[in-house]
Amino acid sequence: MGRLIAVSNRIPKPGERYSPGGLSVALRHALEKQGGIWLGWSGDVQPNSVAELKPRSSRWKNVDYVTVDLTQRDEDEYYNGFANRALWPLFHHRSGLTEFARRDIAGYYRVNETFARILQPLVRPDDVIWVHDYHLIPLGAELRRLGIRNRIGFFLHIPWPAPELFSILPNHARLVANLSSYDLIGFQTKSSMDNFLYYQREEMNNHVGADGLLEAFGRISKIGVFPISIDTAEFEEFAKTPHGTMMRRLERSLEGRTLALSVDRLDYSKGIPQRIDAIGRFLELYPQFRNRFIALQIAPRSREKIPEYCDINRDVAEAAGRVNGTFGDIDWVPIRYINRSIARQSLAGLLRAARVGIVTPLRDGMNLVAKEYVAAQDENNPGVLVLSRFAGAARELRGALIVNPYDIDGMAQAFKTAFEMPLEERIARFRPMIEHLRKFHVHRWCSDFLEALSEYQIETALAS
Repeated sequence: MGRLIAVSNRIPKPGERYSPGGLSVALRHALEKQGGIWLGWSGDVQPNSVAELKPRSSRWKNVDYVTVDLTQRDEDEYYNGFANRALWPLFHHRSGLTEFARRDIAGYYRVNETFARILQPLVRPDDVIWVHDYHLIPLGAELRRLGIRNRIGFFLHIPWPAPELFSILPNHARLVANLSSYDLIGFQTKSSMDNFLYYQREEMNNHVGADGLLEAFGRISKIGVFPISIDTAEFEEFAKTPHGTMMRRLERSLEGRTLALSVDRLDYSKGIPQRIDAIGRFLELYPQFRNRFIALQIAPRSREKIPEYCDINRDVAEAAGRVNGTFGDIDWVPIRYINRSIARQSLAGLLRAARVGIVTPLRDGMNLVAKEYVAAQDENNPGVLVLSRFAGAARELRGALIVNPYDIDGMAQAFKTAFEMPLEERIARFRPMIEHLRKFHVHRWCSDFLEALSEYQIETALAS
């Protein structure tokens, strides 16, 4: 196998040691081991008057990091527009928040064409290309149009929606045709894969074989489930390391109370207002728990140029204010709300200190915080994970208390169960989860996908 070429919307800075997120951890490891290129948006935006944007390249540990700026128009149409006001809400089953504009669809394809043009001269005949996530669905088709015949894989990090929802997209058939340019298409869960294949059969009349092969648009693609994970061993070590000032301040402020912790990007898919309402319901139903715990919600802001993200920030702050105003006292409030990110090493310490981890998205492709919470625990005195059934991680972390985030009373009952759970049961639930994460870590996810892609026969893909 030649080099690995990874393409994602954003990429970490070269030399950044602890990049947040499973994608960055896994790809950094694979690229440094195999050698290759990582292409993506720099995060910088230039005026629309810039005639041509030139890619920049820097090398670090056997990897060429290639970044390109976007124009303001590109950011508005490709990123803030079609990717995050059409695909993101629809794929997370929020059709009411989905907006379409033909100019945004055009911008989405235009940026994918730009990425393809930048990448095309860098590709060698034996390179393997791995494209990531909903921002770049058309990239494989653009590369094929430019004559690239290498193996190309695609992995979707978010859920694939039910066919009835997906077909709301004005360009749904074109997007699916674009995906047929990939040799391997990977999903987080079987339910996402099943949604995709059902659409292929029923909407497009394409053939789905029992062997996981899809015949569509003159090509044959392999379809598979590859649940992303974390660097379990690394995160376990982070959690065991003394964390200094922050943890001492936290311990003092708790004053012997139990810590419940939630960590989410500030996004309407994460179910944060519903979670806060459930904490209020918990205190209403079980007043004996008042003044006995602190629920810490960490939610860094994101996508602040999109109106819906301003709305969710307001909704979360108002929900926390209601609960604190109703149940708080002069020396205690049940919810602490922090609107900034926490360094990964410090986060591991916070997760370890939390007796209860609350991860209750309304819909999530995987949710790695759930896995990080398990990896951070003291195996002799582990906490309890309360996990949404609509997170991909719920398919793997069977020892969690699985809840419906739309059922406020049900979540309140789960909080009571979590706070009261005896040590013996906590350990019994924890052990199979940590054993699973030690076996199915992020490096295995990466190697499993690339192995499946490397085994794929290009001659088969070119059949008609």
